[in-house]
Amino acid sequence: MIDVVMPQMGESIVEGTLTKWLKKAGDRVERDEPLFEISTDKVDTEIPSPAAGTLQEVLVEEGKTVGINTVVGRIADGAGAASAPAPAAAQAAPPQAAPPPTQAPVAPSPVATVVEETAGPLSPLVRKMARENNIDLAQIKGTGIGGRITKLDLDNYLAQRSTPAPPAPAPAPLPPPVAVAPPPPPPPPQPQVPAVQAQVNVPPPPPPPPTAMTYGEIPSTRVEPMSMMRQKIAEHMVFSKRTSAHVTTVHKVDMTRIAKLRDKVKGQFQAQYGFGLTFLPFVLRATITALRQYPILNASIDGTNIIYHRDINLGIAVALENGLIVPVIRNADEKNVVGLQRSVVDLAARARSRQLRPDEVQAGTFSITNFGSFGSVFATPVINQPQVAILGVGSVDKEPVVVDDAIAIRSMCYLALTFDHRLVDGALADQFTGKVKAVLQEWAEEIL
Repeated sequence: MIDVVMPQMGESIVEGTLTKWLKKAGDRVERDEPLFEISTDKVDTEIPSPAAGTLQEVLVEEGKTVGINTVVGRIADGAGAASAPAPAAAQAAPPQAAPPPTQAPVAPSPVATVVEETAGPLSPLVRKMARENNIDLAQIKGTGIGGRITKLDLDNYLAQRSTPAPPAPAPAPLPPPVAVAPPPPPPPPQPQVPAVQAQVNVPPPPPPPPTAMTYGEIPSTRVEPMSMMRQKIAEHMVFSKRTSAHVTTVHKVDMTRIAKLRDKVKGQFQAQYGFGLTFLPFVLRATITALRQYPILNASIDGTNIIYHRDINLGIAVALENGLIVPVIRNADEKNVVGLQRSVVDLAARARSRQLRPDEVQAGTFSITNFGSFGSVFATPVINQPQVAILGVGSVDKEPVVVDDAIAIRSMCYLALTFDHRLVDGALADQFTGKVKAVLQEWAEEIL
């Protein structure tokens, strides 16, 4: 038998949701043939079969979230024949009377009972948090698939539990009894006021206060649950903001030299390699040069230790129809502009067609997001944990710029570096971004 396990789709991922089986028990499956679909905060993709054979057992049902490396099914190799059952024992051993208990069993705590009874639909991380924080899961309404309780649900519950409830208001004292007085005599008749004068002096009545409206009563709206991938992205973004001290520095870069070079060679580049030439591989090359000079930006934090990564593995954010994924260019420092552009095109295409392998979204050491491809000038990107920085690239636009006390038209771009201030100081972050800027503005590398 060959075990089929839940893969790890990124260093910070500890669980995944098996959303759909593409084969059922008894079906023949070939090696690398899509076997089941999973969803995490980094990827929503198909997982290939590790071997050829017959899917003998399905151990995890659709919609269930399990930890990484959990066995979700088993494949019988070869022709797919199941192992022969063990022969029955020649003679059954006579049953033995159970010894009397020496100690009365200890009843489990209510919280532990709830955790164990609901362990099936819970992730290992949620079960651990429930036990460590003594949380009664029966008091929490899950927002996951089928009402599953997620880590975000527990975070919200703990935040509410830590906030003290306001004291109940003291009851108002009863008013004293009021004596009933005889009715007053009728007032003397008043002179009649003309109707026009009365209308001028009497203000119009105030409009009635607006009626409170609940969310479900708002017209022209609809409510739908988040996709599993959207839920995972939300959890990961909140986790990153809670973990790292986010600071963003923005530098303005003159991309005129690169823009002219690109315009000069992009036709020949397309004809020779079969794909277009964008500004992104130039930024990747400049970033690699800066990471070599400032390796602390290519590091991560483990408790009170700094882990310096020897390899430069660049994560490239790719927008999907229903989310975001960050595939990784391994050993990016070994590639020139052509190789980097080829890797970007390949990873982006396979990310959108759900064909990325698990190892292609792991081991990133620094990330780059190109929001300029959608027309954005600059933004403040969120760090991709457990990295310590991410570089955002804005659109390249022609602007009037002062050059040597004269107005000139230049191709300008904003670079936004978000860094973890726990490890990277502002001066170092600016020196790093300044190095990227210098390489781009003084570009000297040949393309063809």
